[in-house]
Amino acid sequence: MSAATISYKGTTTISVDDKGRITIPTRYREPLRLQCEARLTMTRSPEGCLMLFPRPVWSLHEREIAAWPAKAKVQKMIYLGSAEDMEMDGAGRLLITPDLRKKAGLEKEAAFVGMGSYFEIWDPKRMEAFEAAITEVPDMVENYVF
Repeated sequence: MSAATISYKGTTTISVDDKGRITIPTRYREPLRLQCEARLTMTRSPEGCLMLFPRPVWSLHEREIAAWPAKAKVQKMIYLGSAEDMEMDGAGRLLITPDLRKKAGLEKEAAFVGMGSYFEIWDPKRMEAFEAAITEVPDMVENYVF
């Protein structure tokens, strides 16, 4: 599998230790080492979760976000102002800063969600509430047939 064809999917419940570290699920570690040498960027989402990007994927988004117009200043502050570069250690762990943990409501447990080219890290209760609040289905989803 080449780095260009890696697609992350699935949800895994993981622990957040007392130091604020999470352990990347085993099935994602080798693909992340292949894709980005375990160099990642974490930022927050306005939806209340954290987003974890392989560094090459983040670099593309970072350039696009930086070019947004002034009327998107708040969104730029959320995405760029919260971004933290990090590296997965030999045990597959990442240290989440206290500020990012607080903003995402992470305490002892997290849902680690593969979203194709990146991951979302949710407080499980917050994720459940977010999903329950969905009342409108976009046309592209409503008309999708498997």
